[in-house]
Amino acid sequence: MAIKTFKGGIHPPERKAATTGKVIERIAEPKQVVIPINQHFGAPNKALVQVGDTVKKGQKIADGAAPGPMTVPVHASIAGVVKKIEPRTQSNNLDGPCVIIEANGTDERDFMPPLDAFSCTKEEALTRIREAGLVGMGGAGFPVHVKLNPPPNKPIDIVIANGAECEPYLTIDEATMIEFPHLVVEGLAIVMHIVGVKRGVIGLENNKERALGALEKAIAEHSHGLDISVQLLKTKYPQGGEKMLITAITGKEVPSGGLPMDVGVVVQNVGTLKAIAEAFIEGKPLIERGLTITGGACKTPKDIIAPIGTILSEIPDSEVEIDENRVVKTIFGGPMMGVAVPHMNIPVQKNTSGIVLMTAEEFARDTDEEGPCIRCGRCIRACACRLSPVIMNIALKTGELEQAAQIGLLDCIECGACTYVCPARIQLVQRFRVGKQLLRNKRASQPKANA
Repeated sequence: MAIKTFKGGIHPPERKAATTGKVIERIAEPKQVVIPINQHFGAPNKALVQVGDTVKKGQKIADGAAPGPMTVPVHASIAGVVKKIEPRTQSNNLDGPCVIIEANGTDERDFMPPLDAFSCTKEEALTRIREAGLVGMGGAGFPVHVKLNPPPNKPIDIVIANGAECEPYLTIDEATMIEFPHLVVEGLAIVMHIVGVKRGVIGLENNKERALGALEKAIAEHSHGLDISVQLLKTKYPQGGEKMLITAITGKEVPSGGLPMDVGVVVQNVGTLKAIAEAFIEGKPLIERGLTITGGACKTPKDIIAPIGTILSEIPDSEVEIDENRVVKTIFGGPMMGVAVPHMNIPVQKNTSGIVLMTAEEFARDTDEEGPCIRCGRCIRACACRLSPVIMNIALKTGELEQAAQIGLLDCIECGACTYVCPARIQLVQRFRVGKQLLRNKRASQPKANA
């Protein structure tokens, strides 16, 4: 099998050995969960429960505050009693309203009835996906039902299952493909049926070739007559980025400011596909997720399945043991694109792919001061989006936001490759994140200023 890839990228140390090959462990149900009512990209939700209410596992506890497609409901991940509804710090480092549920020791459930995805209508299938609270579980939390319903002028030719998992440390996607390949393939077939395509490809980095056999067996048994195959990809960061994955597998390039559907592609993370299959087969909402808990300060690194709203610091040592004296940085997600949080009392959310507990030795570079740019061009060679980070940085330093946009600021996927290779230790990706927000704020204020 030919191994495909994209131009650019980097090869950071993988650091996956601590959890690679281990069986996913389902942790015991916590005594309490803290569930943010907004875990999606889109319009805000409102709570549907009140303090004192008894809720069942799978019961809807929050939904869109206003009519519109860009909302996704949230469900109770345990059975219990609503103790509080209050702001708590979330994995984006912002305080947001959360429903705190205390377990009552029962396993009462409120799942949806099973639904045959291949005999129901497209509208029924999209409604099921929305009602299950499904969002992309690999990153931004974009509503799945919206992604699977492109406008008529954007026909889809191929669905890609993202199993690249290029972030260092993280191994939950690989473990999911090995232990639940039937659900990954079933979910892929369901998505292909909904969007009306015959071809699906599972993108797999070649350092995860051990999952190939399980996937091929599942394809033979669960493809529903559709053309599904596995494509090996070169192990390189950020191979798991949507745009890089599309270019590697199809040869197409998503245009500036465009989306995958602009080139006839839908991309879904393998964990999302598993959740889609469960929503139809079991009627199960998105109330739990797999994630990797690892890092030098974690004594028992492993892949786990945890209820949404689980607090890391409240998981018993018998299941996940942490050397708190060595934790100097806690990252939700991977070390390249994840978010450093101020403490471990942050709840697991729908898009939490991992929690990395780092020691001082693991991020010593962060303590170094920035030096002057030496115009070496390493950031340009590393950029998978073929941008010029050094030129964007100059524009932002001089306050030229629109010039930075013309150079490609909004096309930056914030993968961090440029920062990683910079010998001057310039925090490029952080500057680009701030620059994007300043640019959006400026553009949002312009109509008001002209009115």
